[in-house]
Amino acid sequence: MSTVTEPRRSSVPTAGGTAGAGTRPRRVRGRDERSPLASVGLHAALIAASAVAVFPIVYMIFISLRGRDGWTKPTSAEGGLEITNYAYVLTETEFPRWFANSVLVAAGTTLVGVFVAASTGYAISRMRFPGHKSLMWVLLITQMFPVAVLIVALYNILGGLGLLDSYVGLILTYCSVSVPFCAWMMKGYFDTIPHEIDEAGRVDGLTPFGTFYRLILPLAKPGLAVTAFYSFLTAWGEVAFARAFLSSDSMLTLSVGLQSFIGQHKAEWGYLTACAVIITVPAGLVFLLVQRNLVAGLTAGGTKG
Repeated sequence: MSTVTEPRRSSVPTAGGTAGAGTRPRRVRGRDERSPLASVGLHAALIAASAVAVFPIVYMIFISLRGRDGWTKPTSAEGGLEITNYAYVLTETEFPRWFANSVLVAAGTTLVGVFVAASTGYAISRMRFPGHKSLMWVLLITQMFPVAVLIVALYNILGGLGLLDSYVGLILTYCSVSVPFCAWMMKGYFDTIPHEIDEAGRVDGLTPFGTFYRLILPLAKPGLAVTAFYSFLTAWGEVAFARAFLSSDSMLTLSVGLQSFIGQHKAEWGYLTACAVIITVPAGLVFLLVQRNLVAGLTAGGTKG
């Protein structure tokens, strides 16, 4: 009677095997997965960055509620919080007039800037004419000059046209700053719109302007939103041009009018911070209106062209 001998099992684990029968295989973390320590570090960094970004705004609001001399002892609890600074600014100063002037200038700059930038960007994107490339370079080169260099030249031009100390002159000045950048951005966004849409418009009998107004502009809302937001901010917070080109007290904008709260030896920090809080409200509202299209417009306008 023959016996079958079982082969002897080796005690050395083979390559790719496990060291013991009860040992679970080690889980390999995916490429997009983070370790708990990395998640904690990431959230801590985000919280710290958010705190750094929000702290100046919160501190400014706190100072504006501390009264006229709130800056001297901003951390003191004596006296509590009050809105006297806001009441004084809105009723006892020329702030409402400055605010209205800034709204008028910013709105005019936004409307004119969006129209000119969109028209220029569409022409550069769709049409080929003599000086096409030169125009693109001119738009780019104009962004290289600092404000201090442009003030003298623009002052002479506005003086020759009789537009000094006027809303129209200031709006044209702001458009000269915002339109070149916005035109480049709109050109990149129009490049993402298929040319077949223009051809379909011509087949239907539309003129080039009709094609641009009826077919292309509705598809370019994200780019127009970014252009409007940039043009508005350019006019809303600008100081140098407004100070150089405006001289009448009735024509002053917010950026120039707020300097009346700063004296040679002392600044009215309570009034300044109250004005600053009020000024941020329109900018925040404009941002809320365009935020849905803001990211799409920036990415589309910056990836092509």
